[in-house]
Amino acid sequence: MDTLPLPDGGSAAAPPTPDTLRELYSLMAAVRQLDVAAVAWQRQGIIPGYAPELGQEAAQVGSAYAVDTSRDFVFPTYRETGVARALGVDMVKYMSTHKASWHGGLYDPQISRLAPIQAVVAGSVLHAVGWAHGQTLARTAGGRLAVAMTYFGDGASSQGDVHEAMNFAAVLKAPVVFFVQNNGWAISVPTERQVAGGSVAARAAGYGIPALQVDGNDVVAVLQATQRAFAHCRSGNGPVLIEAMTYRRGPHSTSDDPGRYRSLSEERDGAGEDPLERLRRQLLADGGADDGFFPQAHAAAVAEADTVREGLEALGPRPGSEMFDLVFQEPTPALQSQAAKWREESEHV
Repeated sequence: MDTLPLPDGGSAAAPPTPDTLRELYSLMAAVRQLDVAAVAWQRQGIIPGYAPELGQEAAQVGSAYAVDTSRDFVFPTYRETGVARALGVDMVKYMSTHKASWHGGLYDPQISRLAPIQAVVAGSVLHAVGWAHGQTLARTAGGRLAVAMTYFGDGASSQGDVHEAMNFAAVLKAPVVFFVQNNGWAISVPTERQVAGGSVAARAAGYGIPALQVDGNDVVAVLQATQRAFAHCRSGNGPVLIEAMTYRRGPHSTSDDPGRYRSLSEERDGAGEDPLERLRRQLLADGGADDGFFPQAHAAAVAEADTVREGLEALGPRPGSEMFDLVFQEPTPALQSQAAKWREESEHV
């Protein structure tokens, strides 16, 4: 499915260079290693929980690579490790949420252009549309818009918040890209049992929103689709929906047992082509990389994951007083009373 017109210039973006393809591979390798390591860290007690994204590296890295971090803003869920890494976020500060040291991450959203991690299903979609509408209100004559991109899954697409967000964005022509990672499962429920027609992209027509359905295991296809979507939004044409068809190769979270609702053979049959292997074959076939490049990328990814683990283990607890300091801009008498009682009981002051 592709109902998105070509950009106003009439042509799509140029294909990525060999240098870009190697960078995309290195990013996906780093994400893959971080993701696999994070599951191990949870099993070892370093972090209490984690939502794996194994198999979704191309969808996340390819889409995030299209973001202009000097002006755009990204609104993630709790499964966007690859997006954060591709945007250059400090991964120790990102993983602090999974360490339970801080809600939403210790990184600075204004600098990184990544909003705090959102655990509420479809909550980030509403935030993105609000921010994007703000860009239309602040737009100067002839200026090109900053764009919001929000991530959610096929399961979250059934939330009422998504309906409200898409309708609001379409009516007000807000510059927002709705990026759906259709990984085949809404926790334990397959897509065909909770998305009528099996396609989230088809729903966009009901809101007058153009849509693209793309192979989410092909990082180049994802990158080019996202570049097209951003160009459409930046020109003032309103929102776009991208549905990246991929597969969640692991559990929904580290507390989930996928063996209770799918077999290993179903995983193998449904997973499709591995995103890293796909790009590796393309680079070799086109002469964009030689055999020596891939072990180097893997070694760098392992070293990076080790550094993140060391940083995570060094994180101490946050000051308990923060739970009161950051609730209201002007604290209420009731909150002040609670804070005083907490200090008396916890800090003996």
